[in-house]
Amino acid sequence: MTRPQFDAVGTLVVKVGSSLLQGGEAVLSAIAGDIAQLRTAGCRVVIVSSGAVALGRSRLGLTQPVLSLEQKQAAAAAGQPRLLAAWDAALDPHGLAAAQALMTLDVTESRRSWLNARATLDTLIELNAIPVVNENDTIATDEIRYGDNDRLAARVAQLIGADLLVLLSDVDGLYEADPRTDPDARCLHDIPAIDDTIRAMAGEANAEAAVGTGGMRTKLLAAELAGRSGCATAVAPGLAPHPLLSLRHAGHGSWFHPARTAASARESWISGSESPTGEIRVDAGAAAALRAGKSLLPVGVTEIAGRFERGETVRITGPDGRLVGRGVCAYSAEDARRIAGCRTEEIEARLGYRRAAALVHVDDLVLERAAS
Repeated sequence: MTRPQFDAVGTLVVKVGSSLLQGGEAVLSAIAGDIAQLRTAGCRVVIVSSGAVALGRSRLGLTQPVLSLEQKQAAAAAGQPRLLAAWDAALDPHGLAAAQALMTLDVTESRRSWLNARATLDTLIELNAIPVVNENDTIATDEIRYGDNDRLAARVAQLIGADLLVLLSDVDGLYEADPRTDPDARCLHDIPAIDDTIRAMAGEANAEAAVGTGGMRTKLLAAELAGRSGCATAVAPGLAPHPLLSLRHAGHGSWFHPARTAASARESWISGSESPTGEIRVDAGAAAALRAGKSLLPVGVTEIAGRFERGETVRITGPDGRLVGRGVCAYSAEDARRIAGCRTEEIEARLGYRRAAALVHVDDLVLERAAS
């Protein structure tokens, strides 16, 4: 049997655990080969890669089993260039460039930072690069801890609107019992929902792991986080010959279905913001375009009211004053006033820069439902 959901994936985030880095070039080459095929098929791909601390340890000669926080940060600083170089070497034969993107979890808690990060990742993908995301461990203090990159991968999946998060590791998937102690334990390949029974199967932290800080428990937490944004999650063995493409087969890895659709998750995120203090009034043509599924371009804007910063939610009203919808604005109120009514190609001349072509992108828009 195959998984039809896999071939429908348009944006994928793949997280590679530290333990897989021990497999060397062959493992990264296999993952890169699958990524290249997915890119050729039109799928957008982002990598979230662990391994900087592990690679930096050996580079700095830190052989003791337990490192202090400062030593971990130093190891991360030494390991990051080696990690990116390894990914670039694996992707280069396929005509793809690796691009480093360091962030901490707090980036995804601020809507302004969220928009900045998403725009950067989108641009890199458009330029045929593969973003390689990792924690900015050299400046973080509380992010270097158990399960950090599993959770970060889920947040990156939310940030770019991924359809699928793949957590590659040295395990086959979620087992109904610990296979190390129960040889008859069965791997669950299809998990419609994560409940207490499923959580109990995950057990505790992977204390026996020589590298990495994750375990099945953090992978379930990541699957729940991604699922709330309409993103499915797969836990799969990274040492398989085709670790990503093999997910087409229903018997490969564990597939966690999302708890909701991406559309409902986006609507909840935007509609759940505090009452917007800003308003954008648009002409009849722009209102019709928004209702037809288009983004809000400056040319259709007739008035900006109130005060708001970039990344804040605003009301969008039509020429009759009726609410068309709510959306996250890509420009502040001050800059929006300066470009209201202008064409996209005129934005840079008016502002001295151009951050986005649209004031409100369709992905950041929730339309007002028509009264029944």
